[in-house]
Amino acid sequence: MSIFRKLGWFFKQEKKHYLIGVYSLLAVALVQLIPPKVIGIIIDEIADKNISLRIIGFWIAVLVLAACLQYLFRYIWRTNIWGSAARLEKELRQRLFKHFTEMDTLFYQKYRTGDLMAHATNDLNAIQNVAGAGILTFADSLITGGTTIIAMIIFIDWRLTLIALIPLPLLAVTSRVLGSKLHDAFRESQEAFSSINDKTQESITGIKVIKTFGQEKEDLADFEAKIDEAILKNKRVNFLDALFDPFITLIIGLSYVATIVLGGKYVLEGTITIGQMVSFISYIGMLVWPMFAIGRLFNVLERGNASYDRVNELLHEKTHIVERLGAIQTLAKGEVNLDIVKFKYPKEETPALEQIKFTIQKGDTLGIVGKTGAGKTTILKLLMREYDDYEGKIQIDGRSIKEYSLDALLKSIGYVPQDHFLFSMTIRDNIRFSDPLLSSEQVEQAAALASINDEIKALPEKYDTMVGERGVSLSGGQKQRISIARALIQTPELLILDDALSAVDAKTEEAILHNLKEIRKEKTTIIAAHRLSSVMHADEIIVIDQGKIIERGTHEELLALGGWYERMWEKQQLEAKIEGGEA
Repeated sequence: MSIFRKLGWFFKQEKKHYLIGVYSLLAVALVQLIPPKVIGIIIDEIADKNISLRIIGFWIAVLVLAACLQYLFRYIWRTNIWGSAARLEKELRQRLFKHFTEMDTLFYQKYRTGDLMAHATNDLNAIQNVAGAGILTFADSLITGGTTIIAMIIFIDWRLTLIALIPLPLLAVTSRVLGSKLHDAFRESQEAFSSINDKTQESITGIKVIKTFGQEKEDLADFEAKIDEAILKNKRVNFLDALFDPFITLIIGLSYVATIVLGGKYVLEGTITIGQMVSFISYIGMLVWPMFAIGRLFNVLERGNASYDRVNELLHEKTHIVERLGAIQTLAKGEVNLDIVKFKYPKEETPALEQIKFTIQKGDTLGIVGKTGAGKTTILKLLMREYDDYEGKIQIDGRSIKEYSLDALLKSIGYVPQDHFLFSMTIRDNIRFSDPLLSSEQVEQAAALASINDEIKALPEKYDTMVGERGVSLSGGQKQRISIARALIQTPELLILDDALSAVDAKTEEAILHNLKEIRKEKTTIIAAHRLSSVMHADEIIVIDQGKIIERGTHEELLALGGWYERMWEKQQLEAKIEGGEA
């Protein structure tokens, strides 16, 4: 029953609707007492030979009225109780999705996508059932059972009622024992479902790699193993769930036996009439639903309890990136100053960055180069506040980036990541993702700056071409340039390109860089790249190795040093000549 306490905030919020629903259930329960009583009266009239068409007509009218009232009250409780349950599901879905959008990188490293999807689907459905079926079965079993027992005492005989109810305490004991086991079993079942979700999402995302390496059979075998595990966990849930109904049937059978033995004795002694005996048996039949409802109730409550705990665990995760009170709301712009003494990723012993220091004047371009894993992307992540736990400072216009609100900081940054993510929408909508109201002319202008406009217009649907999930219908170079156009259309104060030109040829790269130089004379740009031609025109270039700056200067100054930059430049120039000769 603890799930009712956990959802107390919602029940208070929906108090009016639930009260209407419960009162309607009470009305249904009271009206349901009429038919058995009427049947008993008619049987006694027949036994006494006092029956007539007028009497039959009257009681038929009473039964029809009772049926109509039941229909009306059932409609009222359904709309109020089920309606409230739907509102709970909506509120939790919105709350969970909003929470996902506010969480940081560490959160998504801890939880897998498939697991989060399971929380947002199966778990929320189980919680909704508590607010719908759970409240219904709880209230209805108490109300129907209570009113029926009272009717049995008042209309028939209290001694017969007491005998019929003797087996019921066994039900409470069994429900408590099985309910605890069911809670644990269902939690394990939900975790197995999450594992299936993870596997499915990962396999679909990496299907090209799986096919390329011929791992379809192995991947299928792994999936089947997870399915088998989930089935095993669900079998345990179903086994525990199935124990309720046979036990309830046994209790009901015992009640019928006691009623028939003692009730038959009372009829023979004249304590009750035969009509009262029939009514009493009908009332026992009406107790069948409350008893079965208790079994169903514990199933629903334990499933909902386990799911609520899982969802609540997610909602209590805190982001490590926290806005300060009174944070600056104006867009961050101006000189960028970064001075990182040391930064380590969580749970890592080795520093990812040490003694990284640079200043970018407004309107300048900084190039960041180095071998894979040197720390280039880490610098960019700190600039965008993906991590805040570092020694040192990062400032824009003389103020720490932590003083700005996240909106003020991030809206001033146009970011093109290494992995170019496109949404399952048209090219036009992908480019104007930051502002869906931007005109087609602005979209085409941004595409032209990214040297992708002509290629888009050559497509059959042009800018209305659907790119498919994650841009599956486009080449790597096209996805890169659409991502660049998406960043440029914001005209950001700070543009960050993280190896964003790796999939385009040298000629296209040169055209894009020329466009950037022309339109961003008053704005700041950071280009992280492996290909040195991407940064050769930068105002300053820093070379990163093992998280430290080993060289810095302009293109000409770095070549003159004769270090890593000069060696890499010669190597890349030679590769370009060889490729040009082969072409």
